[in-house]
Amino acid sequence: MLDIQDLHVKFLTTGKEAVRGISLAIPYGGRLGLVGESGSGKTVTAMALTGLIERSIVEMRGQVLFEGRDLLQCTRRELRTVHGRDIGVVFQEPMRSLNPLMRVGQQIEEPLKIHTDKTVSERYRLTLEAMEQVGLPDPETTYKKYPHQLSGGQRQRAIIASAMITRPRLLVCDEPTTALDVTVQKQILELLRSMSQEYGVGILLISHDMTVVRRLCENVAVMYKGQIVEQGDTEAIFHNPQDSYTQRLIAAIPTRKHHV
Repeated sequence: MLDIQDLHVKFLTTGKEAVRGISLAIPYGGRLGLVGESGSGKTVTAMALTGLIERSIVEMRGQVLFEGRDLLQCTRRELRTVHGRDIGVVFQEPMRSLNPLMRVGQQIEEPLKIHTDKTVSERYRLTLEAMEQVGLPDPETTYKKYPHQLSGGQRQRAIIASAMITRPRLLVCDEPTTALDVTVQKQILELLRSMSQEYGVGILLISHDMTVVRRLCENVAVMYKGQIVEQGDTEAIFHNPQDSYTQRLIAAIPTRKHHV
């Protein structure tokens, strides 16, 4: 489904190559973790994939094939059609992703208004269903609330509902649980796993935390200074990391968290 081949991303303003020839693949329903410290290039990779990087400030080479179509060759209009419909995005800060002046339900519903020709009543019904599926309480009441009236975990569930409402084939999650406490973090990861399994959605999880990746993803790619230094089965790499940087990432995890 997603096949990234020899992707390079260079910022023209600084001349820095943030992504230096990486290759990744995610099959339908597959869950891949892209892990690395801040500045490793993982978020730039996600932005290149989701079309959120301003093309006038970067030079991109390689291929980002989504269902056989090279997203790097698409126009802005073509990308807008793909994103929000076939590729959903979940960010780490739900308050930044949600409009504080707009009701939560309307924001979850927005992709249906943009990408489908469903009637008002159909959109409302599907929005309530999506809210129920992600575990938001009393959907009809929550629909009318504003973001500040929801907890951090509920806001992140609303973002996931909005990303999933068009039934995308791929979900790109950039540090989706960083701002949440450990209990809510676990709930959100379980939600993402169940949605992937139930609907066959592929997931690219961007994280600096190997423990989070281990909870959700069958495969992991470790990124360091713009390159993939190790990738493969998550458990195999967790128990027997080959690269020294991967070894340091795993060694930095508090011992009690090894028992996931």
